[in-house]
Amino acid sequence: MTDDVKYLPLVLPLGASRKERQGFSRLCRLLAATNLDPGAPLEHAYWLKAAELGDLYNQPRLAAAAHTIIDLVDQGWTIDVDKLGPLVCPPQTHTERETEKARVRRQEHLRRDAQLRQPSVRRFVESMERTHQRGDRLISIFNLMRDGRELAASLEASPDVTDAIRPYVQIVNSAATCELTGFKLHDIWRYFRHTWSNAYSTIPGRSMPILIRDAATEYHAVIGLAAISSPVVQIAERDSWMGWDTKQVLAAIEKAPTDRLARWLARRIEVQQDGIYVEDLLRDAILQPDDLKRPTNDVIARLRADAERHRAKHHRGGPIREVRNIETDAWVERAETHLFRSKRSALLAETLEIRNILGTHFAPKPTAARLRRALDDSRARTQIGRLVRRARGERVGTVIADLTICGAVAPYNALAAGKLVGALAVSPTVLAAYKAKYRRPSEIASAMAGRPITREARLSLVTTTSLYGTGSSQYNRLFWPTSVMGGSEHARMGFNELGRSRSFGTSHFSDETVEAMVRLSEHTGARVRVNSLFGEGVSPRLRKVRLGLAALGWPTNELLKHGRERILYGVPLVANVRDYSLGIDKEPAYLVDPEPNDEGQAVAQWWFERWGRNRAAQDRVRESMQQHRLVRPIRHGARVPLSTDDELLPVAFQGYAIARQA
Repeated sequence: MTDDVKYLPLVLPLGASRKERQGFSRLCRLLAATNLDPGAPLEHAYWLKAAELGDLYNQPRLAAAAHTIIDLVDQGWTIDVDKLGPLVCPPQTHTERETEKARVRRQEHLRRDAQLRQPSVRRFVESMERTHQRGDRLISIFNLMRDGRELAASLEASPDVTDAIRPYVQIVNSAATCELTGFKLHDIWRYFRHTWSNAYSTIPGRSMPILIRDAATEYHAVIGLAAISSPVVQIAERDSWMGWDTKQVLAAIEKAPTDRLARWLARRIEVQQDGIYVEDLLRDAILQPDDLKRPTNDVIARLRADAERHRAKHHRGGPIREVRNIETDAWVERAETHLFRSKRSALLAETLEIRNILGTHFAPKPTAARLRRALDDSRARTQIGRLVRRARGERVGTVIADLTICGAVAPYNALAAGKLVGALAVSPTVLAAYKAKYRRPSEIASAMAGRPITREARLSLVTTTSLYGTGSSQYNRLFWPTSVMGGSEHARMGFNELGRSRSFGTSHFSDETVEAMVRLSEHTGARVRVNSLFGEGVSPRLRKVRLGLAALGWPTNELLKHGRERILYGVPLVANVRDYSLGIDKEPAYLVDPEPNDEGQAVAQWWFERWGRNRAAQDRVRESMQQHRLVRPIRHGARVPLSTDDELLPVAFQGYAIARQA
């Protein structure tokens, strides 16, 4: 366990009443004095009532503080109260692997189990487990699970994977239905997703769920799940590994400036400016047509003032309902909203400033010699860095994706089928499906341009993170010959360890807490408002929590550290990762055949020979599989673990009298 224990003081901000301060202190003493069961979640309503906080609707400061402190204690933070007020200490990370995995698993289960107690979730799960008529058969989700005893027997009788297990990839379309069971594919995916250690949530931006099915069973049982989603915009470890961090790119250009790089930078200026709708800016006399070719400092200043003015109008709320009701493809109407007017004016000001400074160096024709002279000018070098950052920001969400879900369900997980799912998640079938799904107008780029703009949809890199910082048995040593995906006979690809991500985020805060923080920030008149509109910015949830913690006056960065360091992995799909990802190279140099020749059968054969066959021969693995049975009462690891009783209230605590006396 680490030794650098740090306690953070948490007190209510100025403006809180004496009653609110006393109530918060009472809640903290109650939590500190109670012998809590680490495996039992803290029910917010129960503790708010026990601390006699009263009606929190009219006490937004107290509401946000109380919900936050309950979440922190629920996630293993230590709380103490001295004469100056409450103090909290983050959970300590354990160096012993199994202890640390158990700690993280318990934290994740708290939110997942709370979600599974929600009536709407229980109704969904129960409806999937209830039988329905399909032709002359009664079908339920259990038909999509495989009996472990039958699987073990089949593997023993058939040494060839093609007889015992026949995996294939099925892309989940929200409107598509499983022909064998009548279930919607997304409902199948969602049901099995609820068996994961962490809570189910939707991902903003791009998201493509994937099922791995087994054609060796009557109803094509589910082997595992995956999902390819929009990546986190900035991850230092990933960006450094790719070599497309701004400083790295500048150093590479400086080391070897070429005509090709000079032309790319000049082209970036034109593409950037061409992608900005300007009709309303001309109409409102913010600029004149000639200003787009020969901008002055006054024009750039007017654009920046216009951006700030419309940014303020957007954050004041305005007609948000009307904005939400704009048709998806009404690009001019979207472009002229306060949000996109602000973004357009700011970007145009930046682009014209870049044109002003770099234009003098690149004219009349961009060459390596002129690029070298520009790099010697500190002002021009700064503008080149801005172009690189914009290129990265434009393409990070289109050529890079995150494998947000990846794993096998019982009984296949005993055979290391999570490795099979990981490999199939980056197979040609998935790459082709992703390209087909997202080769369509980009919402943000089209709203900026006032016309349909289609971004690149051919992936260069897929990243993912381990659930535990101590290691990942699923991604460890997961490499395969590229030939199983139509690539070279002499190369291999797979999951490279890129580094360790920082333990930072909002996963340890409940929805109740986030709602309370939003109310507090609105009540205190925060200048910035999170309207959860697409294009407003990354991670609305993170921005909401930041604003709420700032309104409380609490240490935002410290409280956003959830103490769960994770290993970051990446699967490069092309040889020219950096240059294609930035757009320097127009075409990807794929390591695999991007057009699928099968549905994953070659990968499945490789997986079985490399991992599955040896596992299937082990007694402990067969015994593990045989525990998952489809006879009633059904006890199966692929079944959603709904509680059998209410479990809505925590166990009685012993510290209540102590807290009351205090």
